[in-house]
Amino acid sequence: MTAPDDEAGLVARCREGDAQAWDQLFDLHYAAAGRFVFQLASDFTREDVEEVCQEAFLSVIRNIASFKGDSRLQTWLFRIAANKARDYRERQRAAKRGGGQTPVSLQAEDENGRAPDPPAASPGPDAALLSAERAALLRQALDTLGDPCREIIELRYFGDLSYEEIGASLKLNLKTVSSRLSKCLDRLEAIVRGLPAGRDALLSPV
Repeated sequence: MTAPDDEAGLVARCREGDAQAWDQLFDLHYAAAGRFVFQLASDFTREDVEEVCQEAFLSVIRNIASFKGDSRLQTWLFRIAANKARDYRERQRAAKRGGGQTPVSLQAEDENGRAPDPPAASPGPDAALLSAERAALLRQALDTLGDPCREIIELRYFGDLSYEEIGASLKLNLKTVSSRLSKCLDRLEAIVRGLPAGRDALLSPV
């Protein structure tokens, strides 16, 4: 991880069009952005995550001049990636409503007879199904929750940012971060419990 002073210099070089600086920025943050996107939407395939990350980094390239350094660069990137992931999911839903792409099964084989490689080692079938159901339930609840609660929860629990980093990103003091996060989690829990099978899905053991 780059120190703040080093990061400021890196951003300055990127703004000047330094190709090596852009390569360094990608090397530093691409993998973390991929993990963040997959945590946001664990039903995304590896190809989905790659596409979202590419869109996010393209947005970084286009908008680097607007980055003021009020937060860490990675925090800013995560906020962009979260927005791109939501946009991507909406496009997927629209395609399904319009009879578009058919979801790929993990048991399917490609033209070379190889099964798709999942993003990470999987638990047993029952646990995997339950985890997928919980992830879908949480995603639905977060979409219902809306901003600014959705943003602060995503940054804390999917981006794994500290309260200080969240405060810097959202221009909030630590007390406000703590208070807002607590209230938003209460709202999120109420939404989840109000969804069909929400209570059972959350309380069922894995």
